[in-house]
Amino acid sequence: MRRGTAACGSPTVERPAAPTTLTSAAGFRLLLGSSTLARAAATGQGVGSPPGAHMTIIFFPEGAYGPTNNCVGIGDVLRRRGHRVVFVIEESFAGTLEAKGFEERLMRLGPPPATDEEPGQFWKDFIRETAPVFRQPTIEQLGAFIAPTFEALIDGARYVDDRLRDIIAEVDPDVIVEDNVVSFPAILASGRPWVRVVSCHPGEIKDPNIPPPFSGYPVQVRSPWDAYWAEYRRTHAELHASFDAFCRRRGAPPLSDLNFIHDSDWLNLYIYPDLVDYERERPLGPTWHNLQTSVRTTDDAWEVPPELAGGDGALIYLSLGSLGSGDVELVQRLIDAMAGSGHRVVVSMGPQHDQLRLADNMVGAEFLPQTSILPHVDLVITHGGNNTVTESLYFGKPMVVLPLFWDQYDNAQRIHETGLGIRLDTYGHAPQALRDAVDRLLADDALRARLAAASAALQAAPGTVRAADLIEQLVREPAA
Repeated sequence: MRRGTAACGSPTVERPAAPTTLTSAAGFRLLLGSSTLARAAATGQGVGSPPGAHMTIIFFPEGAYGPTNNCVGIGDVLRRRGHRVVFVIEESFAGTLEAKGFEERLMRLGPPPATDEEPGQFWKDFIRETAPVFRQPTIEQLGAFIAPTFEALIDGARYVDDRLRDIIAEVDPDVIVEDNVVSFPAILASGRPWVRVVSCHPGEIKDPNIPPPFSGYPVQVRSPWDAYWAEYRRTHAELHASFDAFCRRRGAPPLSDLNFIHDSDWLNLYIYPDLVDYERERPLGPTWHNLQTSVRTTDDAWEVPPELAGGDGALIYLSLGSLGSGDVELVQRLIDAMAGSGHRVVVSMGPQHDQLRLADNMVGAEFLPQTSILPHVDLVITHGGNNTVTESLYFGKPMVVLPLFWDQYDNAQRIHETGLGIRLDTYGHAPQALRDAVDRLLADDALRARLAAASAALQAAPGTVRAADLIEQLVREPAA
């Protein structure tokens, strides 16, 4: 199993994060992993799509499994419709998309390592270096964590630009779909139709009515917003100016203020159900569409294990994602807290699984097929990654949310303030507070009915199908 395969899904890793020392493409390469270069799969089809024939579509997700999984769900619909789907992925992902029936083109976001990396060592280093930062107020994380992460991502965009141009020329796509948080000028300079997918919290699409990104601030309490935005500008303005200059030199338009990625002139997609979405002061333009959810159907099947089937109590799914689950101390505290809960628990154990001790009321594994598990459970304990939040809503599950970094704070707050779950202090809550939150949500019949109705509506209109329709329409009827 590849090191990048997620603990919280099949495979899933939430938004990439970087240690406080991660300020280079080489450092970010460690986040993504590395492997021997593998040959991309050939399908026997010709390059490009002749008029009237099926399309050739490039998907370029961020080098983590959360964005990749969103693209897989959409790409699978398009592939089943007969289109040629090519994933541009980092070398450490080689073979993972090919196994799902897609073509691959491989690239690197930094120089290859001088020596082979010890499997799993990155996660140990990452948690050791960053866990103290996750205990800081989010305004303090802007300089200690968010800006270095953006810098690492931008270093990767600089490094890979020539390789992306070569891939685009070779594949000759009709459309390019990217799910990233920074721009890649090669895509815009290609002159081809392209689609931006936002698989983060919608605060990434900034608006005066939405709390500042990565803050976790409530909608109704605006007093700290100005100070946060001032600190955001102080910690990111210089990096933004430098990256804007790079984008222009490489043939892309200027970046808008404090944004590290362009909107597409053709099509923009985001993923956030209406029951938790925000009322914007500035409505999004006609190229923007909300998919609501983007739930793939490619995960392996899963059934409740015999040791939990028919047992007492509710069935709970506990997952902090691959990065969060690497914090052994935190995950073990949650396991211990739920041991005496009277409920049955399925634990996504992650890369440090051999260091965790499960209780008798639990089963777990390093890797689990999240979208196949969620229909079976009654409640989800989660770190608040956008995939897990939207997938839980898709299947109608209440959540206890314990955010760690990036947009997880924003998702946790939004679930809490819309009454669809409870946000707890990840490192500061008492074990009884976790058990009380679980029991309170499970006892809320009105919430259960509300979530069931929302789930039925979301499942009746899958976002993956809507995205595929819009991408096909884009190629048939390109924007003027």
